[in-house]
Amino acid sequence: MKTLTIKDDSATGKILNELSLQFESEYISIKELIEARVREEVKKYERDINSYKNGLILPTNLKARLYKKTAPKIDLEEQIYVALDAFQKNGFFILIDNEQAESLDQMVLIDPSTQVSFIKLTALVGG
Repeated sequence: MKTLTIKDDSATGKILNELSLQFESEYISIKELIEARVREEVKKYERDINSYKNGLILPTNLKARLYKKTAPKIDLEEQIYVALDAFQKNGFFILIDNEQAESLDQMVLIDPSTQVSFIKLTALVGG
């Protein structure tokens, strides 16, 4: 297994969030990266609803959900769709070793020196 640590950076360069992801292959596509990230965040949400507020995608009515005792289910496929669509519409950028990822098909080499940053321009709201 290959481990990749990703960071969320603000437009000013401040680190807002950090997450480690596991992959079986040393090469992954940007699409696979986004999907893995959303899957991991949904798992975190299902374990602890409060941990999801810094995720890539914010489910609709998240504020109302935060006041409930049990976490309502999130539609994983819908969240993945929202994230992939947002990437294609420049809702956020992904920097791989300080170079902007251009497409979902672009391949990324995972090694200990690989640096990945997600830069959100706006909060993304999904299902």
